[in-house]
Amino acid sequence: MRTSSRRTRSKIILVLAALAAVALLGAKLFVGSTGVGATGNERKPSDLSSQSRKGGEPQSQFVDLSEKQVSTLKIGATESRDFEILTTAVGTIDFNQNMLVQVFSQYPGKILNAFFNIGDDVRKSDILFTIDSPDLLQAESTLLASAGVLELQKRVLARVTQLVKAGGSAQKDVDQATSDQQTAEGNFKAARNSVRIFGKTDAEIDRIVTERRVDSTLLVPSPISGRIIARNAAPGFLTQPGATSAPYTVADVSTMWMIANVIETDAPAYKVNQAVEVRVPAYPDRVFRGHVTTVGATIDATTHRQLVRSEIEDPQHLLRSGMFASFIIRVGEPVRSLAVPAGGIVREGDGTMTAWVTTDRRRFMRRTVKVGIQQNGWDQILEGLQANELVVTDGAVFLSNKLLTGAGG
Repeated sequence: MRTSSRRTRSKIILVLAALAAVALLGAKLFVGSTGVGATGNERKPSDLSSQSRKGGEPQSQFVDLSEKQVSTLKIGATESRDFEILTTAVGTIDFNQNMLVQVFSQYPGKILNAFFNIGDDVRKSDILFTIDSPDLLQAESTLLASAGVLELQKRVLARVTQLVKAGGSAQKDVDQATSDQQTAEGNFKAARNSVRIFGKTDAEIDRIVTERRVDSTLLVPSPISGRIIARNAAPGFLTQPGATSAPYTVADVSTMWMIANVIETDAPAYKVNQAVEVRVPAYPDRVFRGHVTTVGATIDATTHRQLVRSEIEDPQHLLRSGMFASFIIRVGEPVRSLAVPAGGIVREGDGTMTAWVTTDRRRFMRRTVKVGIQQNGWDQILEGLQANELVVTDGAVFLSNKLLTGAGG
């Protein structure tokens, strides 16, 4: 009986000891989670955030680091910076339609030669193609005929004038010859102008009259300097004004268009002449600059988007029509605000943004912050930090991971 009683007493003592150990362990965990230090003293009120999460859970938690661990971090004071008010959107590159010309012949005819191909650069007045023009042939024939009539009338007037002086003719004959000569002279000038319309110079017209030789070859020059972006010309093809496809299309590629359809809510931010910075995937490190030239007057009823067109400078002719592009437009004056380097802000698992604050560079407290504009490697801080507070600027993720690991362990 005594032996049984002793055994029972020993079991009770072991159970009580185990319960005491469990209670002690729970107290230590409770102290660690509420910020009680190793001495058992409660954490100072200054170490806790003045704000609380819903349900009373404190927002700030701390991590103590060794000197070696601190050396791996970058720490700096919060500072004020200017943040530009920008709007971004995407669009496509297109030719500047205001500087694009479809080159037709003024008159119908058969194409004799075509001198340029797609992608070739041309200068103003370079001959793109030639045609055999019946209209030019007719105009030159009329010129020669009028030149012959004018020469004849000049001779008649001279002869009648001599006869009047000799008494062999009446004055009315002189008057009639003078009228005929003036009519012939007017017809000759009109014929010259008709040939000039075809692009012939005065020297070429004089040569036609002198040599009395017609040439039905009509030269069609480029009206602008630019690049050939389309060609439908080939020897033997018939061409006429207003045809469906122009023999050549020339575009001035020193400037290009960027066309975007922006969302309806951003429409009020866009104004004509706003500066634009454009990037394309083909040249990721290059910025193309321009300005807004057109803002659509309506919102598409189906897509609820607005047209915004910008003219982009491209002096080196790098952009191509159809390229995908993204652009940034400054829509307001810069705003000066508190800022922290992007490496000092951590997005936690619940979506909140946090920063790590310190006063002695050994103990670091997590602080929930509200982030605004993210620009040029800096985050705008709207709430949660004060000016000149020391924060971790690089390595904040390490602290968040360390806190999470400590809480889990």
